Amino acid sequence: GGNVTAAFLAQRGSEPTGPLVNSEFYTGWLDHWGHRHSVVPTQTIAKTLNEILARGANVNLYMFIGGTNFAYWNGANMPYMPQPTSYDYDAPLSEAGDLTEKYFALREVIGMYKQLPEGLIPPTTPKFAYGKVRLQKVGTVVEVLDGLSPVGPVKSTYPLTFVQLKQYFGFVLYRTMLPKNCTEPTQLSSPLNGVHDRAYVSVDGVPQGVLERDKSLTINITGKAGANLDILVENMGRVNFGRYNNDFKGLVSNLTLDQDILVEWEIYPLDIDGAVNHHINGHLDRPKKSVGNPWSYEGPTFYTGRLSIPGGIPDLPQDTYVKFPGWTKGQIWINGFNLGRYWPARGPQLTLFVPRNILVSSVPNNITVLELECSPCST
Repeated sequence: GGNVTAAFLAQRGSEPTGPLVNSEFYTGWLDHWGHRHSVVPTQTIAKTLNEILARGANVNLYMFIGGTNFAYWNGANMPYMPQPTSYDYDAPLSEAGDLTEKYFALREVIGMYKQLPEGLIPPTTPKFAYGKVRLQKVGTVVEVLDGLSPVGPVKSTYPLTFVQLKQYFGFVLYRTMLPKNCTEPTQLSSPLNGVHDRAYVSVDGVPQGVLERDKSLTINITGKAGANLDILVENMGRVNFGRYNNDFKGLVSNLTLDQDILVEWEIYPLDIDGAVNHHINGHLDRPKKSVGNPWSYEGPTFYTGRLSIPGGIPDLPQDTYVKFPGWTKGQIWINGFNLGRYWPARGPQLTLFVPRNILVSSVPNNITVLELECSPCST
């Protein structure tokens, strides 16, 4: 949608001869959690592409097909805005490879300058709705900590970053003891905005609240002296553009309790993907100890379930989407494959794309969910 003439004049200013090139012609734009889904009108993209090709210029469409930031692979921009699992990008071919109105409009423009391939256009892939999956609570992160961090904690007077722990993605649990009684609500703070990027706080297993980079730097907590103060820190994605891309994760500066610096930490790097891939049910069926209210489901908790592909229907499994009605924020694995983050409470992404190749029809598919805040499950 920019001024094509001005853009190529700028190129000629530094490169007087040679081919005209637009190496990143944006067909849409990326999303960020908590912002509206980005859409660039089809007619705007088609008009600009026509202007580029009319000048005999070369062009690379970014993106031509949308994609998915599986697992923890999403990036972020500054001021800190993490990107969601979907990288659909409002591209001519969707995240699932589906044909769109934009695809046909751009195809028509290209056909004005180049001969199009003969034959049928491959159709949009079929999708299948498999129905609901019943999930059952398996255990909280604190309850199953030994299975998630088999090597045990690293001890440090002050917090260490993910990089110092050689934990480059995912989650780390930071634990210290409350140095005093907090019978009245007491301020737990990150005065230097040092939570990178989101921290789920509990005291002896009782959820206290969430600290979040740039957004929530102080919460009130209660608990007795000597109680375990657990800070589960999530790496929400690294800044991957510009001068802020040295983006360290974890507790990158000290936390304070009523202005007193908290010290003497036990720090647990969590290998959640490893636990999931080694049959998390076996690790989690019998938590070593139960803490807090056993009927409280608010706080980082694992759930598991199974999905059976119906028989008697040809060409299954097919691509699908997973929806999270009533869920808040977390991570989901299917057959050990880390599908990515969900966060319908913040949006804009409400469903996660599930490619058919991670599903199986011969046995039930294992579903593992780590809900970080609050789920609709009662059991």
